[in-house]
Amino acid sequence: MDRLEELLQFLKKFNEDRDWRQFHSENNLAKSIVLEANELLTEFQFDSNNYNKKAVEEELADVMAYCFDMCLTMGLDPIEIIYQKYQKNALKYPVEKAKGSCKKYNQF
Repeated sequence: MDRLEELLQFLKKFNEDRDWRQFHSENNLAKSIVLEANELLTEFQFDSNNYNKKAVEEELADVMAYCFDMCLTMGLDPIEIIYQKYQKNALKYPVEKAKGSCKKYNQF
């Protein structure tokens, strides 16, 4: 078992042991991801150079855990969906046009 699979099994058991699956609808998880992402952003709100790294780690962990929880709830393979999305991104952002640029694909 690889580390990602171990993590997914850990999250699944953690939530099952607490009977939290009942609260993990796609809608609730999507909201939780956004809420935790906002908490992550607040760590950089006033000074993006001097932030609390431990707090950032904890908020980032919350965001990622909710993302993995959503994958579990929806029966999605997180690795596969990332690869699929980046295959699409590779077509929208070819290296010869996108390298070193922050422009959106429709602005090349």
